[in-house]
Amino acid sequence: MTSATSARLLGFEPLAQTPPTELRAHATDADIKAVIWAAYRQVLGNDHIMQSERLTSAESLLTHGHVRVQDFVRALALSELYKQKFFYGASQVRFIELNFKHLLGRAPYDESEISEHVNLYVQQGYVAEINSYIDSAEYQENFGDQTVPYCRGFATQRGQKTVGFTRMFQLYRGAASSDRTNQSARLTRELARNTASAIQTPTFGKELSGTASGQRGQLYRVRVSQSASGRAPQVRRGMQDYVVTYEQLSPILQRLNKRGSRIVDITSV
Repeated sequence: MTSATSARLLGFEPLAQTPPTELRAHATDADIKAVIWAAYRQVLGNDHIMQSERLTSAESLLTHGHVRVQDFVRALALSELYKQKFFYGASQVRFIELNFKHLLGRAPYDESEISEHVNLYVQQGYVAEINSYIDSAEYQENFGDQTVPYCRGFATQRGQKTVGFTRMFQLYRGAASSDRTNQSARLTRELARNTASAIQTPTFGKELSGTASGQRGQLYRVRVSQSASGRAPQVRRGMQDYVVTYEQLSPILQRLNKRGSRIVDITSV
């Protein structure tokens, strides 16, 4: 676990100080309300929710013990409210980034995780994509049936990769921020390059020592494997190279990911 001093300097002290919210047996009305609001805050990315937007039916089921916290989390993520906030107006990669953050409490580790969920959504749809997180062994191991998912990407845990720590800073921008404010993918470039980005504190925006950022004048060659065009499925794939500047790198990677292209290699020119 990161020290309290480091958590304060890096800007995630509120998360480090907040214990997981669990619905225990013989919970009081106040306990249940705390669980409900913790679930709204986590699953909806700290975005403001109006009274008229609340899932009153799902809340009632949880209050009366007819469903588990896990079921309530599922209801939130499958709701039209979640779609309006994080699905309709966002890129597909950004949607998946936020699903990892909201439902598993961490950032994606590598591009293969993004690709896996893109393919799952394309082949099986929205419901299957959401259920894949909530029904996973990882969810059960970390949250079980009655604990609200929480941001665990800043903590050292079994089975969690170290690179997830730095990537969480791209997805978490402070306790006062909302995930709805930015609909663009944040991790596309570093996942494609399999590198860790420079850590920037949400409060000061200063890069920490020991991390490297791209050189603005540098050119990069992006090698992509693309399926042959056409309506029918194609097995044959062709290779294509793009030479872009540092500023163009993130937008081109986003476009390629949206098209379903597989990024083979990124090298400096």
